[in-house]
Amino acid sequence: MNNRKTQLKAFDRLLTIMDELREQCPWDRKQTLESLRHLTIEETYELGDAILDNDLEEVKKELGDLLLHIVFYAKIGSETKDFDIADVANGICEKLIHRHPHIYGDIEVKDEEEVKRNWEALKLKEGKKSVLEGVPRSLPALVKASRIQDKVKGVGFDWEEPQQVFEKVQEELAELQVEVEKADKDKIEAEFGDVLFSMINYARFLNVNPENALERTNKKFIKRFQYLEEKSKQIKKPLNEMTLTEMDIIWEEAKKLTK
Repeated sequence: MNNRKTQLKAFDRLLTIMDELREQCPWDRKQTLESLRHLTIEETYELGDAILDNDLEEVKKELGDLLLHIVFYAKIGSETKDFDIADVANGICEKLIHRHPHIYGDIEVKDEEEVKRNWEALKLKEGKKSVLEGVPRSLPALVKASRIQDKVKGVGFDWEEPQQVFEKVQEELAELQVEVEKADKDKIEAEFGDVLFSMINYARFLNVNPENALERTNKKFIKRFQYLEEKSKQIKKPLNEMTLTEMDIIWEEAKKLTK
């Protein structure tokens, strides 16, 4: 692996290239914080895919793309004289030092959970009115639910045992079924949301990341369905002309191959 001197030299090279691109490239010169935003979100999801696929070569490439975006934002900030890359780096350094008094101060902690509780308490002392202020409004709903539950856990608002959460899941499913039988769409949607929220909570107690779990299932379903599509081409029978029984036979083959 590269030593610190080599790492700093590589980072300086990236800053120099960013300066050159911003000055000489018409596309790079045109970009703003707003125009880069959706690209950054896309790059973040691509990194997430690479991590789930355990493709470390791709993880390295996607980290580079994200690092470029961070440097790009900092370059734009320096042009408006609002902030530069040093401000960004020093800002996160100061935050890390402040929020880790068990490392840089005289606070003692027993475990990871106590670190999290201290973290949330320190953020409230910094002027935040709610522990939920740090949850971005634009997060996908599933990820947002998970972050909300992590946040409130940090201040002690949580279940004690996984069984309690599982019982809550069952309770919410029963309430959903009642509304399904009544056929009230608004109430069905509300109860369905409660079921999902409680399932995400249960995943947390099982030490399962619900976003990762669902994405793994998505990938698995895609592979199996594409196998089904390929088989339909081989036997020259379109899917819309197959019976469910015929499709299910091929689906079971796909399941055996993708386990």
